[in-house]
Amino acid sequence: MPLSTSVPSRRSFLLGTAAFVPAVALTGGLQRPALAANPGTMLPYTPTFFTPDEWAFVVAFVDRLIPSDAEGPGAVELDVPAFIDRQMGQPYGYGKLWYMHGPFRPAPATLGYQLEFTPRDIYRKGIPAADQAIREAFGKRFVDLDPAGRDQAITRLQEGELKLSPVPAQTLFGEFLKNTQEGYFSDPIHGGNRDMAAWKMIGFPGARADFTDWVDRYGAKYPFGPVSIKDLGA
Repeated sequence: MPLSTSVPSRRSFLLGTAAFVPAVALTGGLQRPALAANPGTMLPYTPTFFTPDEWAFVVAFVDRLIPSDAEGPGAVELDVPAFIDRQMGQPYGYGKLWYMHGPFRPAPATLGYQLEFTPRDIYRKGIPAADQAIREAFGKRFVDLDPAGRDQAITRLQEGELKLSPVPAQTLFGEFLKNTQEGYFSDPIHGGNRDMAAWKMIGFPGARADFTDWVDRYGAKYPFGPVSIKDLGA
């Protein structure tokens, strides 16, 4: 499904799908104004997994997957790159949550992930390969492209037009998209979704545990703001 321009606004789209969005739904397929080449502002953060060059690539890539617009903040503003970096130090990053034993063979997508690479491997091996392929195709590093150029590069990765080795382009794109969605909508305790801004944008109440007073109020708008896990003890 290539990037599109004739779709509803981001807020209405997210309200209809919550956090479970299909591939590329949060990329260039959502209406937004033209943006500057530099992404939004993150809180100060020093990555523990990504190298400086990898980090610049991650910030620029995530910025284009969910850019800021008039309806809500972008992924960079919600510290999603920091969320991804932190995940690389968790069991998830080491593939502890995946079945990682061979044999590793080509197989239909219905059989699940079939490669030997952990999430850490996908980024460590995939980012430099992607940047090299982008240089050859566009004459510049990914971070040096303007927003339109970055969108074109991401689209070509998504569609597998840029050939990477050893991590396939679509695998790298899929990992970026999945982790960006997770960081954007996660509880802020995990490092993304700063100030619960994504939850506020779509009207999600967060970690509130008791809705018994509202189960019979059909169609009524829930009046209370979201709560993070870290706030439950307050």
